[in-house]
Amino acid sequence: MASIGVESIGSECSAKELYYLLTRLRQLGIQSIFGVPGDYNLRLLDFVTPSGLHWVGTCNELNAAYAADGYARINGLSALITTFGVGELSAINGIAGAYAEKAAVIHIVGTPARALQDSRSLMHHTFADGEYRRFGKMAEHVTVTQTNLVDERTVPEQVDWALKQAVLHSRPVYIEVPDDMVNVLVSAERLGSELEVPGSLEVDEKEDALLKQVQERIYQAQQPLILVDGECRPLGILSQVDELVKKTGWPTWTTVFGKSLVNEELPNVYGHYSGPLASEEWKTYFETADLIINLGPHYSDTNTQGFATIPRESVSISFLPDRILVGKDTFRELPRSFLPRLLQSLDGSRIAGVTGPPKLSHTDLATLNLDGPITQKTFYDFVNPLFRPEDLILTETGTASHGGREFQLPRDTRLFGAVTWLSIGYMLPATLGAAIAKRELKKDDNARAILFIGDGSLQMSVQEISTIISEKLNVILFIINNAGYTIERAIHGRKQAYNDIAAWRHDHALGFFGADKSQLGNNFSARTYQELQTVLSDERIQFGTGLRVIEVFMDREDVTGLLANLINSQIAKEQKQ
Repeated sequence: MASIGVESIGSECSAKELYYLLTRLRQLGIQSIFGVPGDYNLRLLDFVTPSGLHWVGTCNELNAAYAADGYARINGLSALITTFGVGELSAINGIAGAYAEKAAVIHIVGTPARALQDSRSLMHHTFADGEYRRFGKMAEHVTVTQTNLVDERTVPEQVDWALKQAVLHSRPVYIEVPDDMVNVLVSAERLGSELEVPGSLEVDEKEDALLKQVQERIYQAQQPLILVDGECRPLGILSQVDELVKKTGWPTWTTVFGKSLVNEELPNVYGHYSGPLASEEWKTYFETADLIINLGPHYSDTNTQGFATIPRESVSISFLPDRILVGKDTFRELPRSFLPRLLQSLDGSRIAGVTGPPKLSHTDLATLNLDGPITQKTFYDFVNPLFRPEDLILTETGTASHGGREFQLPRDTRLFGAVTWLSIGYMLPATLGAAIAKRELKKDDNARAILFIGDGSLQMSVQEISTIISEKLNVILFIINNAGYTIERAIHGRKQAYNDIAAWRHDHALGFFGADKSQLGNNFSARTYQELQTVLSDERIQFGTGLRVIEVFMDREDVTGLLANLINSQIAKEQKQ
């Protein structure tokens, strides 16, 4: 069994129900809780600060869920508190995204008192039909377990079970707390013990046989590669991924979801593999490889370039959360220690030294016309030197998520961008949550996050700029102003008015959302590379703290890569009409 450490909690034999739950959250490494107050969670919220947790009140529940998702991706686990009905349903889209992309969010919902539910009273925030189980049933589709804390005798077991499921599956769980249960005493005996999560199984003959089989495939490979995907993070194998990449020296690529989960400064790490958009040398190597070690695959269309980067089954060894695939053979019920054991057993002298294809050459910025307009094609290379080791970099759904795939990241940099759920507006609140988690883990008030977001996406969740300011987070916010939903223009409706948005004065954002006078000068804009160069060299950008906003203007139809293919296809069809 895997264990999660506990703090000293004293020798009390009982605790109020909410203290039990919140103490367990602290023991799991959660230091902040996100949410919004509502009628049925107010007494619950009274316990948050006294329990030693930091309350982060957001502007609405959807943004709170997004923030909790971002926090979980950096910290491993997060918590969210909403009220019954209106609050939890506002948050459910964010919970669904966490479910799709495997972020362990503990969603705590304050519900009406038990007597009101039992009597089917027609309370507010309900459908006025006496049915109180509808919302819990909705949550069943986007959480791995649900529990309702209505009996003080079973509360400790229910809480522990739900939290174990969140840790084990790295997905959200749903915990209901009736308003009258908040002060109920429950046994605190379990708090003195570590929360045990199912982990390694005993080594058996099946594992030994598989180990030998995988070893031989590795020793025989002459044109191998390693593909790092995003589910390595919830699998908890990032250290093993790093060891494998270093030990083999084999050419290594990542998917969109896997970007930054391996050190891109290593000489054998090539960056993001884009399938049909990749260089001919990369495609040839990938398509003719005799072994592909596929780590943490996540096979959504957007993560695989329309399913084009899924490795051939016959040459693949794939490590998934619940099984290992070797060619067409499936091996289940294996301990999580299998990959560490494999790494320990490998004989480096029997692993082929491999020379991969040539790496990509990036834009020669020395030849760039600095007086020219900023374009998607060269913008991301131009800002790349801004990044430092241990930065958090976030790219919103749209042109930013496509451009950010080509960043060359310093060591220990974490990037995450839009992958599968693709709910626009997600990344600003996610930056709030991720930056708080980074600050707590590093114990560094100046831990830096850099967000790239389009003007259309920003309008979805812009209120959380105020929370970023209030929390005194160190964030550089790039607003890509291309006058609307450019990614939607590329997909369909290039000239349609429904892809337009109202024009905003982003230069007023800092003052409107509560920045003090000393921060009002942290607003910048650029239309040319010369202007952008001046902005990026400013001391407030290079060495400053707090929120800094850089508005970058681009053409409304300026796109690259796959998006360029889509918009060019539209233009070709229009010309034939």
